[in-house]
Amino acid sequence: MARVIDTDEVKQRIDAGSAVVLEALPHSYYAEAHLPGALNLPLDDVEDRAAALIPSKDAEVIVYCSDDTCANSGIAADRLVELGYTNVFKYTAGKRDWVGAGLPTETD
Repeated sequence: MARVIDTDEVKQRIDAGSAVVLEALPHSYYAEAHLPGALNLPLDDVEDRAAALIPSKDAEVIVYCSDDTCANSGIAADRLVELGYTNVFKYTAGKRDWVGAGLPTETD
């Protein structure tokens, strides 16, 4: 089961470059704004694209979506665990919390 991670921990891992960060929203939301270095992995594409985006099953992976009312990150994280990924985190507070904390985003 994926573990929940908070904003400070996400920022530390992004700053350290130690995690693969995935946005589990459709591309239009990702293109508008995403966490620094995040890759887009829409919920419907997890099974088809996970191996290409995350070759190592032991990689540290952080999955997020818009906020705690959005289930995409939790579902995608659980699917990754089912696919054999062993170090998966859910950033349930998501993009809204990141932006609310005044942290930077990127656009596509």
